[in-house]
Amino acid sequence: MKTMRSLIKQTYSYKETIGIIISDSQKAIEAGKQAIQEHRRQLEKYILQNPIFLYSLEPVNLSDGPIVAKKMANASEKAGVGPMAAVAGVLADLTVNAMITTGAKVAVVEDGGEASAISNMPIDIALSAGNNVLSKHLGFRLEHFPIGVATSSGKFSHALSFGDADAVTIFAENAGLADAAATAVGNVVRGNNITRAVKSGIHKAMSIEGVKGVFILYEDKVGKAGEIPRIIGIKDNP
Repeated sequence: MKTMRSLIKQTYSYKETIGIIISDSQKAIEAGKQAIQEHRRQLEKYILQNPIFLYSLEPVNLSDGPIVAKKMANASEKAGVGPMAAVAGVLADLTVNAMITTGAKVAVVEDGGEASAISNMPIDIALSAGNNVLSKHLGFRLEHFPIGVATSSGKFSHALSFGDADAVTIFAENAGLADAAATAVGNVVRGNNITRAVKSGIHKAMSIEGVKGVFILYEDKVGKAGEIPRIIGIKDNP
């Protein structure tokens, strides 16, 4: 059985899309890079013709459009947010799908903090929460696939959030839904009553169809519910 050290790991960038691809196959990685570029081109073309898709903070109904836009619209509809809240996760999902068609047994794509994974071996991921003491020292061991993981922060993320949480991490059936749900949940985790805010976030997360679990870090409080992968400690790189 392969180990993480024997896998191929490459960073990639295409316009605003920056992330990491991991696989047991170089062919799969190349297929993934091509998929990212193609789906981004399709999305950009669609947005030029339908600018509301870019700016709306609410779900947008689609009667046509490329698969990337349809998947974004579907995920955002379930979470009750704008379609761009799902863009990184959906691109990660579509990239993983392209990699698997080449015969790869391991296909992991991280896009801006959102991750999609199909693997025949466990995959460890770290929690990123800015300056919080637990950031990058705590993580999750993914063992059941396929899975999508996304983290939203009201304090440290470049993405739009109306909340105050250090980190809201969602585990879902795919990364597009996890991405949209993390935004939706992050928006309600706010205010001085931290315990109440965390409970509100948990309630919101578990009400979204397709969400498997949620982990919320808000100052000195941690809340979790549903199916959470094994929590692990992350050692600093030597």
